[in-house]
Amino acid sequence: MKDLLTAYSSLWNDRHYNSNEDNILKELIKRELLDENSHPRVRKSPHQKFYLSMIRINESKLPSDVQTKLISEYISVMKELAKKE
Repeated sequence: MKDLLTAYSSLWNDRHYNSNEDNILKELIKRELLDENSHPRVRKSPHQKFYLSMIRINESKLPSDVQTKLISEYISVMKELAKKE
């Protein structure tokens, strides 16, 4: 999980987190999908953020196995968010 957190940080280097939490990666992904790092007037929908995140991960220089694991984490979080809608 630590390698995925490092990979995430390499893609979104302006995201701050407390590394002591066990589920920090899922929480960071959730915040990204809910666009909590943006001003409320310019926030995008979770589906838009998911799409943009997939593009960013796919176009990154991360190894393909790490990309796949990150995408899996995003899908997992997106499923949880979809259940709450």
